[in-house]
Amino acid sequence: NFKISVCGFFQSALTIDQQSHSVSVSEILAVQELDLESGTKDDGRWQKMSQKPTEAYPYAFTVSYVRRARKHRWRCTDVTFFCPEWALCQQWVQTIKEQLAELTSRPKHLLVYINPYGGKQQGTCIYEQKVAPLFARASISTDVIVTEHANHARDHLRTVAELKQYDGVVCVGGDGMFSEIVHGLVSRTQKDNGVDQNSPEEKLVACSLRIGIIPAGSTDCICYGTVGINDPVTSALHIIVGDSQPMDVCSVHHNKTFLKYSVSLLGYGFYGDVLADSERKRWMGPARYDFSGFKTFLTHHYYEGTVSFQPATDTLGTPRDKSPCRAGCVLTSLLCSTPENEGGWRVIRGKFLAINAASMSCACPRSPKGLSPAAHLADGTTDLILVRKCSRFNFLRHLIRHTSKDDQFDMTFVEVHRVRRFRFLPRHCQNDSEQDLRENGKRLFGQICRDHPARGCSPAFSSWNCDGEILPHAAIEVGVHCQLIKLFARGIEEPPVFEDVAATCAI
Repeated sequence: NFKISVCGFFQSALTIDQQSHSVSVSEILAVQELDLESGTKDDGRWQKMSQKPTEAYPYAFTVSYVRRARKHRWRCTDVTFFCPEWALCQQWVQTIKEQLAELTSRPKHLLVYINPYGGKQQGTCIYEQKVAPLFARASISTDVIVTEHANHARDHLRTVAELKQYDGVVCVGGDGMFSEIVHGLVSRTQKDNGVDQNSPEEKLVACSLRIGIIPAGSTDCICYGTVGINDPVTSALHIIVGDSQPMDVCSVHHNKTFLKYSVSLLGYGFYGDVLADSERKRWMGPARYDFSGFKTFLTHHYYEGTVSFQPATDTLGTPRDKSPCRAGCVLTSLLCSTPENEGGWRVIRGKFLAINAASMSCACPRSPKGLSPAAHLADGTTDLILVRKCSRFNFLRHLIRHTSKDDQFDMTFVEVHRVRRFRFLPRHCQNDSEQDLRENGKRLFGQICRDHPARGCSPAFSSWNCDGEILPHAAIEVGVHCQLIKLFARGIEEPPVFEDVAATCAI
């Protein structure tokens, strides 16, 4: 009932009821000879066979491969081939293994960090039940570390991890865990290469190890924006096949001192206030984000300051060109280079409800398009979004457009710029230290608001939300480092690729 035909570059087609489907060798996960007498494979796992062996075909082997399902999901599927001779069966198994061995981009040994406390505290269970069996099937060895406290993974990567023996680093957790891995890996790379992270103008050295993300957090924005779905099995399969997706990283400095790295969102004003308020309500669980968001919207604080930025004048795209970053994106695939004629700096002063820098779309299930739908993962830029003071109704219109197909930038009080660097200086920061201003500001505005409660006083400072963490300073300088890290991903594939097929596929 099975007919196998081999194509030139070792693609084969399995014909079932006159329907033919094929998959590249690059998406075959493993091949194993089937022990028909015991009903198991040679690794002891039970094999469900759609057909039983016959006297004419007493030998068999099983191929595990990637099957694309709906909504960007990947699944591991097995197909069993029956052969009339043992030598033919061995020849197929050996040939496929040789082809897989030539795929040098695939990892053989991984360092895995599991955050057992993130999200719904299911990290360990997700890894052991869904991911580890797939790694074992693909013959990937792992060293697993379950983190015991905040920044455990970051500090381990910075100092004692023997990185040369690994082909990649995998984190099981949310965006916070991924941020730990990025900080540890980037900092270790700069230290090993003698690069001063405290210098905003320093060119950072790209990390050689790829990072894998197994989503097990509350939002998993990074995974959603690079794979298209928050699904542990899909992410594990991208790791196994050795996908590689470069990503830009922003460095954040204050007064020539390094603060943080950012890969998704830097938000001042609304998003900073939401995070700062939610941190005081951690006892509420994930519901605190909705509560704090609603509360921050009602307070409607605006902040005065000066934004300076260097426009990216030499890029092919714009933040409003409606061309999202997808798998095979031309801008992302270009090699990074320093622009020959960097443009001059622009300066904008005003009162802002929000200042956001999106280095990726920042899409998530609640906001499928994200804050900047056309932001690219690895073009050496970030999209700077300025939302000026406006009415609550207009600001609500802007927020609602993040959940629809309407252009959230098509408003008179919103402007967006694609930039390579930017600085922000809050009002009153020129002569006084920021910490003194914060303390004095709290006392001053608190007294005025107590004496004149109808005035609706607005604080002098907000906080910067840096990928879900609060920065200690409001005055910052940000630079984009092109393709500083690489993920085990390939970008979001276009929907036509994910049409389900009726028949089980082929090798």
